[in-house]
Amino acid sequence: MQVSGRRRRGPLVLTSLAAALLAASTGLTAAAKPRPADPLQRQVDAIHDTGAVGVLAETTSPDTYGSARAGTAERGTRRPMPQGGRFRIGSATKTFTATVVLQLVGEGRMSLEDTVERWLPGVVRGNGNDGSRVTVRQLLQHTSGIPDVLPEIPALNSADGYRAERFRTYTPEELAGLAMRHHPHFSPGAGWSYSNTNYVLAAMIIHEVTGRSWAQEVNDRIIRPLGLRGTSTPGAFPSIPGPHARGYAAFGTNTSIDVTALNPSMAVGSGSIISTTHDLNRFYTALLGGRLLAPAQLDEMTTTKPAPELGVRYGLGLGEIPLSCGGSYFGHPGELLGYHTWGGVTRDGTRTAVVYVTSDGGQDTQRAMNTLVDQELCRTRP
Repeated sequence: MQVSGRRRRGPLVLTSLAAALLAASTGLTAAAKPRPADPLQRQVDAIHDTGAVGVLAETTSPDTYGSARAGTAERGTRRPMPQGGRFRIGSATKTFTATVVLQLVGEGRMSLEDTVERWLPGVVRGNGNDGSRVTVRQLLQHTSGIPDVLPEIPALNSADGYRAERFRTYTPEELAGLAMRHHPHFSPGAGWSYSNTNYVLAAMIIHEVTGRSWAQEVNDRIIRPLGLRGTSTPGAFPSIPGPHARGYAAFGTNTSIDVTALNPSMAVGSGSIISTTHDLNRFYTALLGGRLLAPAQLDEMTTTKPAPELGVRYGLGLGEIPLSCGGSYFGHPGELLGYHTWGGVTRDGTRTAVVYVTSDGGQDTQRAMNTLVDQELCRTRP
């Protein structure tokens, strides 16, 4: 996401415009009936009018669903956005990672109060960084103070860097080392600062606790049990499998380029998952509906504190965003180079909205996506 008035921190970074952090979910029942799509279509068209190349949204509730699309799957063609198309969900990946960590906590295999040093000795060290003072909870809540690695990834920060390094493979250890070149933003627990490094480290801890990779645990604990057929953990594979639209990024310039091909290894744990709007709905329905976490762990995830950088509240891998009609919803925004997604889910997991665009999420686009999610979650059931 773009950050106004300062250097762009990278496409996985949340911005102050994320006052509608995303996520979405609720499965369709056999009795579900399509509802008139006109209100949703109008909102999707409004997003497209902000300059997005392609837009697709899906909404669900216990007795209705809606789907709408606008624009094209490839610039310069008339090919429509694919229904059920796959896209890089970016930082929405963090909720998957936090879910696995909290499952391990619920199984008694680790604690949120464990230090990073306990599981990753010597990894968070240097330039004032000290893993013996940082807890797993602080990683998941972005209160660790650990610097973000994304400014160190050339492929995410300029068109030239993308062309030169889009197929480069990073190891999690390498990513952690790049982040340690910088001083922490604050002492652990003394502030709030969004950092993708936190979730790279969380993925590394999952590996240490289980003896299996982050990808294996996400697949076996979430993707396969929920039947998320359009969701995958691509590792270093640079292509998006199955039907998908092309992604475009401008890197802060006036001209965007096709960035569909990308080795997402720089985003392990923090932003590498590929999914669909339908699968994200199913995931968030299961999560907020209590199918993935025991009550104690779900309560930990949804207990939020102020995140001044965002202007909302943040729990463990989930944000809490006010609704214009009263109350709040949970979600997490996501962007990984050319694919930008927002969504939300009600606290009981019964009502959701997810939308994604295939281009940079500028301020007008972000506001329009925020509006769609808010209005859909506030909409009176027919």
